[in-house]
Amino acid sequence: MTSQRAHPPFLSWRVLVPFLLTGTIWGSTWLVITGQIDGVAASWSIAWRFLLATPAMFLVAIVMRRSLSIGRQGQMLALMVGLAQFCMNFNFVYRAELHLTSGIVAVMFGMLMVPNAVFGRVMLGQRITRGFVIGSLVAGAGIALLLIHEGRTAPPFSDVGGGIWVGIALAVGGMLSASFANVVQANEAGRRLPMVSLLAWSMLYGTILDFALAWATAGPPTFPTSAGYWGGIAWLALAGSVVTFPLHYNLVRQIGAGKAAYNGIVTVTVAMVLSTLFEDYHWNPVTISGAILALVGLVIALRSRHSVPPRPVAAGGE
Repeated sequence: MTSQRAHPPFLSWRVLVPFLLTGTIWGSTWLVITGQIDGVAASWSIAWRFLLATPAMFLVAIVMRRSLSIGRQGQMLALMVGLAQFCMNFNFVYRAELHLTSGIVAVMFGMLMVPNAVFGRVMLGQRITRGFVIGSLVAGAGIALLLIHEGRTAPPFSDVGGGIWVGIALAVGGMLSASFANVVQANEAGRRLPMVSLLAWSMLYGTILDFALAWATAGPPTFPTSAGYWGGIAWLALAGSVVTFPLHYNLVRQIGAGKAAYNGIVTVTVAMVLSTLFEDYHWNPVTISGAILALVGLVIALRSRHSVPPRPVAAGGE
């Protein structure tokens, strides 16, 4: 008779350390992005980031002994994920932070589970429960309060060609792109592929598309001289993309996808704290109420039992 190996307790260091580390790193990425778009074309910052992250992810796949041969169908899937996740999503998000504080964009992305559920229902036939809907509505109400405050403190149109509504639209575009990537790779063909290998090929295709988009929209490559800029590139590429993914997927194996998803709460909390410290984000009864509602709603939605969610391509941070 075979016996199943028990999952380690959540408060053991083998679980708690990577859980907090991934949430904290992903929470920091939202603020670091602001330094990547300060006087530098967003598209080129994204291109440089994944030019560094892509070979590192291939190296991770090799070290983990995952086959890089994913077949023609896998390559087509990687191309779709690369376009949606590593090109469209990031280009939307970086531009959204020209109009909204990083913490607000992070909180909005905390609602990624909603388009995930909708796309999962349409494309994969996954069930959506009443508890999930209730939690999502509560979180949405909290985010609405945060955005109302943002609208009151920001002009309707800014010097960069828009305002809060442009930022919201860009953030939603990023969410939809990331969600499509999450769901499309969770089909039967995607589940047969090693995740790290799929990520590596997807990043490669995304990088190629990022360079093409950057050249078309921002002209020839730019090479900022600031050490802080390139330090941010390294942090986003290596810590925010390459280090955290293996840790996160190991957590999924150890404690399950449901519990591992709770590091999104850590991510949102860290992002809002950093936005308060470094972006002069001001708290008042409206924003405090909004943040509490958003976090409570996320917890309710995450605790709701529903069919297996799409295997995430990028969870938590940007």
